[in-house]
Amino acid sequence: AVHLALASVITVAAPQSVGLALVFVLLMFAIGVYTSAKRVDALACWPWVAVAMAAGVLPVLIVVYATGAAPFNGASLIPIAGIVTGNMMTAHTLVVRSSMARLKGMIGQYEAGLALGMTRAESIRLVDPDSARDATIPNNDQTRTVGLVTLPGAFIGVLLGGGSPLQAGAAQILVLIGIMAGQTVTVTVAHSLIERVRIVTPELRAA
Repeated sequence: AVHLALASVITVAAPQSVGLALVFVLLMFAIGVYTSAKRVDALACWPWVAVAMAAGVLPVLIVVYATGAAPFNGASLIPIAGIVTGNMMTAHTLVVRSSMARLKGMIGQYEAGLALGMTRAESIRLVDPDSARDATIPNNDQTRTVGLVTLPGAFIGVLLGGGSPLQAGAAQILVLIGIMAGQTVTVTVAHSLIERVRIVTPELRAA
């Protein structure tokens, strides 16, 4: 409740200035990076967590605003950047937690791969081929069932704001495609960083 109260106050003021909106977006991103890094027990790796999340967030925002799909102003930037950042945070947490669990449980297979002459990255891929794909399943399922099982926020928000159903549908498609594309990039980059031991728990780093 406290978080939402603060967000409400800032969101009222931020749309008046693109600069202030950008500051708020950067703050959201920093909180997302911290939250995900802490959740996966890899706070020391936070710069690499930021790289993985930014790899998904930035291309989506650049495409949305460079093409004019949404107006570049505070009122547009805050919700779109917030939705995209939040979903990149979730995807990153899922891929890293899954990967760390598999590596921990299959450390013997990892060492066997090294013994057979595989590189470290190849051995990690051997025991963990599916974490990146699995991390995108929740959002993919939501996208497949949108309008049937779920009516997500962007659609309802445009309708409540006085937009037509067509405008609401277009806004929601924009968000869903952006999230799917961004998550694909984020989990791919995150898993690549795991293979290079840039993102790893202290326990597994020692192993």
